[in-house]
Amino acid sequence: MVPITRKIIHVDMDAFYASVEQRDRPELRGRPVIVGGSPESRAVVCAASYEARKFGVRSAMSCSEAKRRCPQGVFISPRFSAYSQASDQVMEILKTVTDRIEPLSLDEAYLDVTENKLGEKSATRIAQYLKQAIFEKTQLRASAGVSFNKFLAKIASDLKKPDGLVVITPREMDAILLPLPVDRLWGVGKKTSERLQALGYHTIADLRKASPDHLREELGSMGPFFWELSNGIDDREVESEGESKSCGTERTFDEDLLSVPELLVVLEELCAEIAEELEGRSWFALTFTLKVKYFDFKQITRSITFSIPTDQADFIFQHLKTLLMEKTEIGRTPIRLLGVSASGLIRENDPLQLFFEFMRI
Repeated sequence: MVPITRKIIHVDMDAFYASVEQRDRPELRGRPVIVGGSPESRAVVCAASYEARKFGVRSAMSCSEAKRRCPQGVFISPRFSAYSQASDQVMEILKTVTDRIEPLSLDEAYLDVTENKLGEKSATRIAQYLKQAIFEKTQLRASAGVSFNKFLAKIASDLKKPDGLVVITPREMDAILLPLPVDRLWGVGKKTSERLQALGYHTIADLRKASPDHLREELGSMGPFFWELSNGIDDREVESEGESKSCGTERTFDEDLLSVPELLVVLEELCAEIAEELEGRSWFALTFTLKVKYFDFKQITRSITFSIPTDQADFIFQHLKTLLMEKTEIGRTPIRLLGVSASGLIRENDPLQLFFEFMRI
C-alpha cells in the first residue's frame, strides 16, 4: 500500500467559460452554449456547456463542426475579461487555504494542503469548503479531487463532473485506477496511446504488469514514468505560482557519440517525446532548449523561442536540428548527453492558444 505523505487537491471549474456565460445571461441556462465564435467563420470551440457536450462538442473543434453536431447550439464569442475576473475570485478563495497553489489555467489548479491556513487535518473537508466558498462567491460550480499526489487528484476530479468531489485513498486506488484506459495517464497523448495499445497495453492494469525497462526501450524516458503512474507513484511537487514550468527529456549515452546521423536520430526521438508530453498535458510551448554535454562534461544549452506556441514534433525537430548543427560542436567533439526541454507553456484554454488553434486550422 502506498503511504500518504501529502494531501493534494485538484480544483477544476466545470465548463468554465460556458458556465460564466450561463450565469451572466439567465436565458442561456439549460441550453447548449458553445463559446468560440460564429460557425460560419474559421473560429474554434474554446468551451462548451454540458448540454452541448452531450452532442459531442468539445474544445478545439471547429465551430462549423460543432454546428453540424449540435444545430441548436448557441454560439457566442468569448469574453476573456469576464473569465479572468471570475478566475481571480476563485484564486483568492484558494489562497485562503494555502499558498502552495499551482494554477494550470484560468479554471484549474492544484493545492498542497498538507499544511494549511485553516489548521484542518482533513483534505476532504477543505475540498468541501472550497467548493461551497467558490459557489457562494461566484455562483459557479467546481469539481474537486483529493488524493496523496497530483496525478491521482486530477484523476479524482474528473470522475464525477460536474459538481463532483472524489477522494482516492491508497486503499481505494487500485479499484479506481486499474480499469481506466491508458490515455488517462498524465502525459499520454493520442500517439502514445496508440503506441501503447499496439503493444498490448489497453488499460492501466495492463501497463502495471509491464517491465519499466521494456517501456523505456519502446517509449524512451517517459516509459518508466508511465509505469510509475500506473502504480500510483507521482513525486511531482505542487509548483507555486511564479515558479517556472517546463518539461524535458534527455539521453545519456553508454559511449560518447560523434556520429552526426546517430545524434540526429536521437534528437528526433527526443522531440517526439516532448511533443507527446505537451499533447498529453494539453500544453503548447513557446521556447525549446537544446542541452548538450560533451565527453569532458562541459555542458551548453541553446534555445529558440517562437512567436506562436506549438506541440508539433516535426516543427520542433527541424528548428532544434538547425541549432544542433550550427551552434554546437556536433561531429567534431564527442557528445555524452543530449536533451530537449520546453518552457513558456500555455494551456489549451489560454487566450493565446485560441489564436494558435485558428492558425492551425
